[in-house]
Amino acid sequence: MYHYLKNKITIQTDTEVKRILIDKGKAIGIETTEGEIIKGDFIIASPGRAGSEWLKRQADDLNIKISNNPVDVGVRVEVPAITMKRLTDIIYESKLVYYTQLFDDRVRTFCMCPYGEVVIEFSDSITSVNGHSYQEHRTDNTNFALLVSTAFTEPFKEPIAYGKYIARLANILSGGVIVQRLGDLELGRRSTQERINRSIVIPTLKEATPGDLSFVLPYRILTDIIEMLKAMDKIAPGVYSKHTLLYGVEVKFYSSRLELSECLETEINNLFAAGDGAGITRGLIQASTSGIIVADEILKRRNKDR
Repeated sequence: MYHYLKNKITIQTDTEVKRILIDKGKAIGIETTEGEIIKGDFIIASPGRAGSEWLKRQADDLNIKISNNPVDVGVRVEVPAITMKRLTDIIYESKLVYYTQLFDDRVRTFCMCPYGEVVIEFSDSITSVNGHSYQEHRTDNTNFALLVSTAFTEPFKEPIAYGKYIARLANILSGGVIVQRLGDLELGRRSTQERINRSIVIPTLKEATPGDLSFVLPYRILTDIIEMLKAMDKIAPGVYSKHTLLYGVEVKFYSSRLELSECLETEINNLFAAGDGAGITRGLIQASTSGIIVADEILKRRNKDR
């Protein structure tokens, strides 16, 4: 939590905010869950993806207009690093976008991790999957997310709840994260530990439970993912292999977008929103940049008032 007061920024960590305080259309501070009132000349709400639901509730309470971003749901793919070497040697984290022929849906790669590991991600009682790469520790595999973007229309208003619902299905069936060989998915059967052991791709996420993603992901999303893998196989031969591992699910909770000005100010004066939780960014670099935009605007206003 950040609050700007008397030409200084005070940082307090592990402090939960109950509500943002407004007076005569202007943000004046926050109230913590412990009842402490902290005043500030400028308020910045940047809770990250984990706090996107909190920010949506704040926006509803303050009558700030919001819109639904596309919902991003998919899997994390793990293949031998040599399969992706042609791409990752040139572009460490390539961004590939594909529009499917069957449904004309947008599928994209996200967070490519050369020689990395698949990891578990926890968010508000939901277990999902993510990936990491380490400078000093390299594996024989490369992993990346394949996310299908879906833009729902009225009367749909709960994109975050939809993503969490799919993640919970995987949690119910596996106790956490499901892993399945692409070959088993094609044959309409679940992966077993014995089948995983016979795969040439050794899973880096040992806690994943062999299972069947077709019981979790909607048919349309699975079809999009398979079509994307076939397309990727043309530029990275070996991606579409029966040994390729699919972990599910990966879902991004940044689907509620606040209505903001060019300097990321809300309809309420001196209340700014930044980062993935505000629905305006989808990655670390963009989120960091949004924070700089807000900081620059605040400094301009402070200097103008001097």
